[in-house]
Amino acid sequence: MGYRVVIPARYGSTRLPGKPLIDIAGKPMVVRVAEQALMAQAESVVVATDDARVARVLTGSGAAAVLTRQDHRSGSDRVMEVVEAQGWPDDDVVVNVQGDEPLIPPAVIDQVASLVDEECGVATLWEPITASADVFDPNIVKVVADRRGRALYFSRAPIPWDRKAFGGAPPSRIGTDWRRHIGIYAYRVDVLRAFVSYPPSGLEEVEALEQLRLLDHGHAIAVAEAEAPVPGGVDTPADVERVCAALRDVR
Repeated sequence: MGYRVVIPARYGSTRLPGKPLIDIAGKPMVVRVAEQALMAQAESVVVATDDARVARVLTGSGAAAVLTRQDHRSGSDRVMEVVEAQGWPDDDVVVNVQGDEPLIPPAVIDQVASLVDEECGVATLWEPITASADVFDPNIVKVVADRRGRALYFSRAPIPWDRKAFGGAPPSRIGTDWRRHIGIYAYRVDVLRAFVSYPPSGLEEVEALEQLRLLDHGHAIAVAEAEAPVPGGVDTPADVERVCAALRDVR
């Protein structure tokens, strides 16, 4: 099944000003992300940005750049602007690859696109949590799913909670049910359009997780374990150093 990739890349960032243009081992971060996406099997790769400086650095990269409004509430809204501008049909599949994931494996981009079907117009991925401290880290989103691989809930809290094993201290061992949500999404266009039309839900505002808006409106979300390890994205200067070191190790 063919699909398209859209990479939202907002120039403004509180913690990392000019984030898409940060140098990652000799290339702007947005170029690194686009290069990873271009190695997947997508029909096209588009960067959706609010700044001409970001668009300019993509010249010759193989990815298209589309200038979008600056007032979007989220990356999903920015992706939808591109979808509308390109006139993609309702049954097309679009993968939202975060603009701060310069190490995203191409295989997982293909994988998440393949999970979209008639029942699930949205799909995302997870990987096992292996460090006990991560269970209690609110910056690491957890997901639980049913036996068919449909999301039941996403939370910044430690879910599922084993009331017999855990007291107030972090768990001494990690079971197989602790899963870190990976922030990559594949949408069928008609579901993405519905999603951005909904007002923020109560659950979404409490957890600060926009995917809960979809569950709140009854949409099924397919979730599966990522086929390849997905390194964390870039949110801090320390993350920049970590990613640069990883790229040096590859060389």
